Amino acid sequence: MDVLSSGHEQVVFCSDPGSGLRAIIAIHSTALGPALGGTRFYPYADEDAAVADALRLSRAMSYKNSLAGLDLGGGKAVIIGDPRTDKTEALLRAYGRFVESLGGRYLTACDVGTYNADLDVVGRETRFAHGRSEAYGGCGDSSVLTAYGVFQGMRAAAQHCWGAPSLTGRTVAIAGVGKVGSWLAGHLVEDGADVVVTDVDPAAVERLQARHPQVRAVEDTAALVRTPHDVYAPCALGGALDEETVAVLPGRIVCGGANNQLAAPGMADRLRERGILYAPDFLVNAGGVIQVEDERHGFSFPRAQAKASGIFDVALRVFALADAEGLSPAVAADRLAEERMRSVGRLATIRLPR
Repeated sequence: MDVLSSGHEQVVFCSDPGSGLRAIIAIHSTALGPALGGTRFYPYADEDAAVADALRLSRAMSYKNSLAGLDLGGGKAVIIGDPRTDKTEALLRAYGRFVESLGGRYLTACDVGTYNADLDVVGRETRFAHGRSEAYGGCGDSSVLTAYGVFQGMRAAAQHCWGAPSLTGRTVAIAGVGKVGSWLAGHLVEDGADVVVTDVDPAAVERLQARHPQVRAVEDTAALVRTPHDVYAPCALGGALDEETVAVLPGRIVCGGANNQLAAPGMADRLRERGILYAPDFLVNAGGVIQVEDERHGFSFPRAQAKASGIFDVALRVFALADAEGLSPAVAADRLAEERMRSVGRLATIRLPR
């Protein structure tokens, strides 16, 4: 793994033998401000796989934070291990000390395998742990505004495709109804959409249907993508939009909460060739990072929600640019994010949290 040619400002390897901590913190950019990104706790096959994930995810955070209009750069941390068996107070506190040692260049938060309560523990060792529980003055569950932002992006896609910012009467297929997917389903039901879902965890589907009995379920993702629908919403793992899936999608829009949905760069062009509007994941799922960022200012849910509502307008700008330039929305979103990083970041200095 050639870390030095990755374009990252800093990559930190963290080891604490006493607690068993093995982690990597990747800071992609601080052009717009300190690098914000979550901590992923995952049993990677090896160190190279962990480094590759940290580099990829931290770069995506630079683009997500820029496009969301935040004064933040992009970073990400990964802890190597199984969170079900390896997560301890000692390990989380050791990790917190490494975050603190960076002096505010990196602001950490939740990701796969970490939760608000974990950040409360990390926060006992560092000033730079965000996404904490409400009991500790934090913003609580960031999936609430993640789902809300995806819904706003979906409304913008509907406006672009059908001339009205509504999913009323449309069928939306959601792959994965964990925290984000289930919140998204609720917004769609309220908006008058017909919702069909699947999840590898039958209990997640049961919980959703207990709240919204009108939601239909199918056996698996293979069945879901072949079910007639207007909008496909990947809300589980990354890489959901592979060649096989894109080839059979029947809908007009792809807009979901999962990170890194494109299995390969060419998939964005393949969607465009098929006449399917792709709402870039790092654009529409930015509601969570907006919610976490607001915690730095004394968390206000109404204020954070108002900021997340802006995803609607940014998505319309991305779609318009893509049409005007003959680009995929993925490339158009990259251009807008890079433009802001260049124009603002040229004069920016790192603004450390107080």
